[in-house]
Order: sequence, then structure tokens, then C-alpha cells
Amino acid sequence: MTTAERLATPLVRRLALLLLLLALGGVLVLLTDRQPTPPGPVPQDEAGEPDYYLEQAELVRYDAEGLAHQRLNSPRLVHTPHDDVLRAETPRAELLDNAGRRWTVRGERGTLADQRLTLSGDARLNAPDAGWRLDTQELHLNTRTGHAWSDVPARFEAPPQHVEAERFEAWLEDERLHLEGRVHGHHPPARQ
Repeated sequence: MTTAERLATPLVRRLALLLLLLALGGVLVLLTDRQPTPPGPVPQDEAGEPDYYLEQAELVRYDAEGLAHQRLNSPRLVHTPHDDVLRAETPRAELLDNAGRRWTVRGERGTLADQRLTLSGDARLNAPDAGWRLDTQELHLNTRTGHAWSDVPARFEAPPQHVEAERFEAWLEDERLHLEGRVHGHHPPARQ
């Protein structure tokens, strides 16, 4: 073996080792450089600066027996201490009444304060087991008593019929609904 060959072998090994170390370092940089998704914008409104945010949140309320009977899911919750209000983006809630019936509500935005959930923007109250739903632009729900209401126009649907009114009230525990103000509906005749 010539002197040049003897020198080339360690040089090739060193270069190969250096390239391997550089490749490994590059992979480690890629793996450790990934940042989590940054939080959304800070709300700027009359409620003041928020004190905490919850991302991909699920709030659960338990009854006296320790069973989950209310759930609120939102991709983002913001709490403001000035007014002690939780603000939710695209909230979805599920409630169970004393008879075990399931009720769902949703909206584009929501606030939760003093046991009142207010949903706005394409708000919906749904009784999936009963096969009806109520749509409005603003829905208020007392989470303790199960009383829901809206003072803006609403549409009640129990296919194939529907009824529209200027206001509504519903008592979930009693499965009772009251519509008022220019009430009109469509009730097709029963098919034989």
C-alpha cells in the first residue's frame, strides 16, 4: 500500500464521519425546532385584558351523584377577570335533563357567566332524541334550571313541519315550548 493510499483511507473515514454527524445534527434541528401552534389574537373589548386562555377545552359539570350531566366544548375559551365571563369560540354543549333526555346547543360565539350560557350567531337548540330543533341568532340558556329563551326571531322545526316566531321560551325539564309574536307555521297534512 502506498503512502497516498494509507493517508486517503483515514481521510475518507473522517469525511464520512463528518458528513454523518452533520446529517444527524440536521435531523435533530428539524425535530427540536418545531413550535406549537401560536395562540389566537388577544381579545380587545370592554371586558379588559384576559387572565387566561384554554385551547381545545372541555368543561364538564357533574350532578349530585357525580355523573356528568353538562359538557361545553370549544376550540378556545377566554376568561376576563373584570366581568368574570368565559368567552367561547364555536361552542358546543350537551345537557342531560332529570329524565335522561339529551339536549344539544351550539353557536358561533358564546359567553358563560352566572350559570347563563348565551350563544350568538347561528345558534341552535336541538332535541336529537325527540327529532326537533330550534334555530335563532341569539339563544340564552340557564344551565341550572334548563330554561332557554330568545328575544329575536326563531324557527322551530319538527320535520316535516316548522313554525316561526319573534320570540320563544323552552323549559327542557318539562319538554315544553312557548312561541309568541307573529307566529306562523307550515303543517303539511298527514299522508295516508
